[in-house]
Amino acid sequence: MAHSIPPAKNTPSEAFERLLEVLYTLRLECPWDKKQTMESLRHLTIEEMYELADAILDKDHKEIKNELGDILMHLVFYARIAEEELQFTIVDVLNGICDKLISRHPHIYGDVQAETDEVVKQNWESIKLKEGNKSVLSGVPKSLPALVKAYRIQDKVRGVGFDWEDKKQVWEKVEEELAEFKAEFNIEQENINLERAEAEFGDLLFSLINYARHLGINPENALEKTNKKFMFRFNYLEEKSKADGKILCQMSLEEMDVYWNEAKRLK
Repeated sequence: MAHSIPPAKNTPSEAFERLLEVLYTLRLECPWDKKQTMESLRHLTIEEMYELADAILDKDHKEIKNELGDILMHLVFYARIAEEELQFTIVDVLNGICDKLISRHPHIYGDVQAETDEVVKQNWESIKLKEGNKSVLSGVPKSLPALVKAYRIQDKVRGVGFDWEDKKQVWEKVEEELAEFKAEFNIEQENINLERAEAEFGDLLFSLINYARHLGINPENALEKTNKKFMFRFNYLEEKSKADGKILCQMSLEEMDVYWNEAKRLK
């Protein structure tokens, strides 16, 4: 027996109620939705987050809207599963995040003064420690990709004042780490200690990420934009060389460069 379709709503609260109604119906009636667990949804949620990230970098607002809806559905789904397990409800989730935001914004909901975003960050980290966090870094997920994790680590410790005062000092650190890496990874050496070279390369990357942060550049976004640019140019090379009857693996690097430079003029 078909269910009646809940009509679209015009207010945030009513629209959210509509989502709850649809999701709860699917959880009861749909064979696929009924069998899902938090564990089975986890990898799908991660995929949705990456799709949202792609849409944001592409400035595709229609797709951003769609991906936000997908993620919101996942959040409601997790809460519904928890409710079935008598752990917590979506109401608990919503009230919990509201309470957290109120608690961590005493400059809005209290008498604390905070005129800059830096002071807000410092207050935020101090409050988290008072709430029971054992370390400023305890909020950095272990499973974050290394580049994103480095950026978050640096941003976290900045919140408690552990940071360079001047970006010139940060660049000096980059140059220092580059020199140390070059000393370990000299191309003229026959026997390279890869373990030491890897450690120095990690230090160099960490310092570059730190410098990007001081410039206001998100290194993850910057690298992903470069990835997209490279892929566009290489795809152009593949398509154009094939159209000209050439086989990519049989072309010289000089021949490839002709198409590559054409692509560079486009993007």
